[in-house]
Amino acid sequence: MDGILLVDKPAGWTSMDVCAHLRGVLHEKHVGHTGTLDPNATGLLVVLTGKGTKAAKYAENDEKEYIARLRLGMVTDTQDIWGTVLEQNGQSRTREEVEAALAAFRGPIMQLPPMYSAIKIRGKKLYEIARRGGDVEREPRPITIHRLEVTGQDEAGDWGLEVVCSKGTYIRTLCADIGAALGCGGCMSALRRTRAGRFTVDEAHTLEEIRSAPEAYILPLELLTQGGQA
Repeated sequence: MDGILLVDKPAGWTSMDVCAHLRGVLHEKHVGHTGTLDPNATGLLVVLTGKGTKAAKYAENDEKEYIARLRLGMVTDTQDIWGTVLEQNGQSRTREEVEAALAAFRGPIMQLPPMYSAIKIRGKKLYEIARRGGDVEREPRPITIHRLEVTGQDEAGDWGLEVVCSKGTYIRTLCADIGAALGCGGCMSALRRTRAGRFTVDEAHTLEEIRSAPEAYILPLELLTQGGQA
């Protein structure tokens, strides 16, 4: 069964959990995705099936769009609220201060990959080293933040962010770096991917919907190889 599945990933599932589940649903050995989402993140996961897994190269450079939440005054080892708290000072900043800080993060920037990531160094994934309490030297990598805007503040005091970025961008790290720039620390408290290349989350389906009629939701591979954005 060759094609594309647009999945609205639920929280609590790793991207590979979704692929493993769909292998059983589709009775298809070859199932992969075009870009990892953190386990606690939700939103668009572009899944390729069958011979479609060989077409992943066409999506490698796709820009991504996210809705995120930034919690100020908290620093954790994973750069999100689900990690071990390293510092909690209760500080916050005004909208004007947050918006002013964002200017330094727009456009081409260098970002240091987090230890809690799947990047391999000397054959070992960084998160495996981190879970054993280790740390290794990492080199900053070039990324591009095409759009970064504040959308408002929720009842918990977290700031909403809209982000459009290049491949390889860690939104957790972006939140932590913004918090550091503001002098109070920060981490990510929520994340939802709303677009990957030409595909949007509005086109995606839940795992329950896909289980009910998997063939009905498979899109042709030509959509991936045609390029462009919806």
